[in-house]
Amino acid sequence: MAAVAEVTSEVATAPVCDALGLPRATVYRRRRPPAQGPRRPRPTPARALAPSERQSVLAELHADRFCDRSPHQVHATLLEEGRYLCAPRTMYRILASNDEVRERRNQLRHPHYTKPELVATGPNQVWSWDITKLKGPAKWVYYYLYVILDIFSRYVVGWLLAQHENAGLAQRLIRETCTKQGVEPGQLILHADRGAPMTSKTLSQLLADLGVEKTHARPRVSDDNPFSESQFKTLKYSPGFPDRFGSPEHARDVSRTLFSWYNHEHHHSALCYLTPAVVHYGHADVVLAERHQVQLAAYREHPERFVNGPPRVQRLPEAVWINPPEKPTHQDAVGTTQTDSDDLRVVSTINTYEPLTRPEAPRLSAESERAAQ
Repeated sequence: MAAVAEVTSEVATAPVCDALGLPRATVYRRRRPPAQGPRRPRPTPARALAPSERQSVLAELHADRFCDRSPHQVHATLLEEGRYLCAPRTMYRILASNDEVRERRNQLRHPHYTKPELVATGPNQVWSWDITKLKGPAKWVYYYLYVILDIFSRYVVGWLLAQHENAGLAQRLIRETCTKQGVEPGQLILHADRGAPMTSKTLSQLLADLGVEKTHARPRVSDDNPFSESQFKTLKYSPGFPDRFGSPEHARDVSRTLFSWYNHEHHHSALCYLTPAVVHYGHADVVLAERHQVQLAAYREHPERFVNGPPRVQRLPEAVWINPPEKPTHQDAVGTTQTDSDDLRVVSTINTYEPLTRPEAPRLSAESERAAQ
C-alpha cells in the first residue's frame, strides 16, 4: 500500500493496481478515513407503511376469518371487498417482524449443524471412533466391533468386540484406552458420529471427568467421520478377513490378528508408506532417513534410472484435518506467486499511454497497381 501511495501521486490508480495485482476497491477503502461515532440511522423509504398502518394490517391478519389463510388469500379476499391494505409480500414482512411466519404443516425443521473442523499435528490429539457390524454364523446374527483410531498416525489405539451396542462398553473402552495412552486432561478431542452409544449421557459424563472434548458428525452426512470408515474398509478388504465369523471367540481372534497387522505391518499410503506404529511412537524421521540413504546408494550406482533427479527425503504431513476450512477466495495473495526462470516476464503497464498507431500498409508500385486493376 505504501508503494501504491507513492506512485499514484503521479500516475492514475487503475494501472498501478493492475501492475501490482491489487484490487482497486482495497486501495479506495483504505484511503477512506474511518467513520467516527455511531452510524447514521437508515432513512425510512417514502413508500413504507406508517406504524399505525402496519398495526392495522397485523390486526386484519389476526382476524378470526383470516387466521388460517395465507397473505395471498387475505389480499385477494380484501380486493374483492374493495379494500387494499398492502401487497402480500409486505404482509409477509410484517408477520416475520413479529415472529409469526412458520411452516403451516407439521413438518420437522432440521436445525443447522456446524461442520466439525478438527486438526491434529501429532499423536493423541484427535481420536476418531466408530462401531461396525461383523456377520455372525447365521442370518441376522452380528457382532459389533468398537474401534478407536488416532487420525494423525492412523494407529488403532483401542478396540473391543461385543455382541451388542452398549454405552457402558464404550465407556470402559475409552477409559482404558486413555489410561494406556497416558492422555492428560485437555489434551484429546474424541470424534464420532451420532449413534446411540456415542451420544449417550453416561458417555458424555465420562468424557467430562477425563477432560476429553467430544465432537460429533453432522446428521445424514457421510464424510464427517472419514478416517474410521476408511480403516473399516481396509480391514474388511484384507485377505485374512472371512465372510462370516463362527463365534465371538473366532471374531475376537481374527480381529486381534488383523489389528496387529494393520498397526505394525500395513504401510499406509497417507503416511509415506510407513506403518501406523512407526508414526505413532515417533520413529518416522529415523525410518525415512534410512530409506533415503538406501535410495541415494541406488542413485549413485545407477543415476540414469532416476529420471526425476536425485531422490528427496520424504516428509510426513504437518497436520491432518477432518473437514479442513475452505479457502475464502480463489485469488492468491500479493507476493505469494513464485516465479521461475522459464516464466514469461510481466511488463508493467505504468507510463504506457502513448496512442496506438496502426502500421502503414506497404505502397504498391505503378506496375503492381496496374496488374491489380
